[in-house]
Amino acid sequence: MKNKRLPAFPATVKKVADLKKPSKHLGGITRFVDMFCGIGGFHQAANAFGMECVFACDVDEEVRRIYNHNYGLEPKGDIFRIAAKDVPDHDLFFAGFPCQPFSIIGKQKGFSDLRGTLFFEIVRILDAKRPRAVLLENVKQLKTNDKGRTLERILSELEGLGYNVAWKILNALDYGLPQKRERILIAALQDKFDEFPWPEGGKPMKPLTEVLEKNPDKRHYASEHIKNRRRAAHRSKHKPGIWHENKAGNISSYPFSCALRAGASYNYLLVNGERRITPREMLRLQGFPDSFEITCTDNQIRKQAGNAVPVPLAQAGIEGIINAVQASQATRKSQSA
Repeated sequence: MKNKRLPAFPATVKKVADLKKPSKHLGGITRFVDMFCGIGGFHQAANAFGMECVFACDVDEEVRRIYNHNYGLEPKGDIFRIAAKDVPDHDLFFAGFPCQPFSIIGKQKGFSDLRGTLFFEIVRILDAKRPRAVLLENVKQLKTNDKGRTLERILSELEGLGYNVAWKILNALDYGLPQKRERILIAALQDKFDEFPWPEGGKPMKPLTEVLEKNPDKRHYASEHIKNRRRAAHRSKHKPGIWHENKAGNISSYPFSCALRAGASYNYLLVNGERRITPREMLRLQGFPDSFEITCTDNQIRKQAGNAVPVPLAQAGIEGIINAVQASQATRKSQSA
């Protein structure tokens, strides 16, 4: 029996949300936990499939506040203080665990950095709860950190728990967002698979005209000094376009955004070389709908958006998991017939 693939996002969203019994369509993957939840990139994607969040956690108090406001679920705090027995049973475990130990922007200390040990808190909870599937997200530099040994250790730990594991680097540009943001996704399943069915990219990119606000507040504009300096250094072929200044001071521009960064300079990215990206635009660049309400300062949402999981990338990972589970179920059914 050939497994029938899910329709492309967002067609999946409406069909699954309208189902009276979505569990069959989802292969039984219906309840999820959202660890290191941030503002809920995984939550947005999973909700669109009709899944239910039963637990979330994040150490950041502001993040917990905006998450609770938007999803009606108050995340717990520091994962070190969370006992595995207090995490409800679930089918799918999400974790966008802290990327600073592996990021090219940081010092790439990997597991020698205390934040890197947070991965082993994931292992602790997975060992106790044994969910059907796991989806992890991190920066692409995880692949090369410590000459590949960090990723190898992560995969080995998951395999040691009995999971079948696959990973891939995806770019948000390939999944419809006007943002060049490459992230590694790691999928781990109890179900067996020969080759994990990652959804293909190549989705049409949403144009910046559908992302940029028409009348942004004046507070978002850069100073005349900065604008004049950018214009003197660069002539852009793109309008609208987003100008990018790297750490070496080189300036370039594109009809999309380079990756949002939580700790970057306020003027790291400038729309048309003139103004900073607004909080709403940041959320749109990460795939969050306008129904997501902003309840914090510009500085906080800039940090939160910069740390978020792009919603379409999360959706791609979920779709791959559902397809893999359905294929495994179909194989077992045909073998038992």
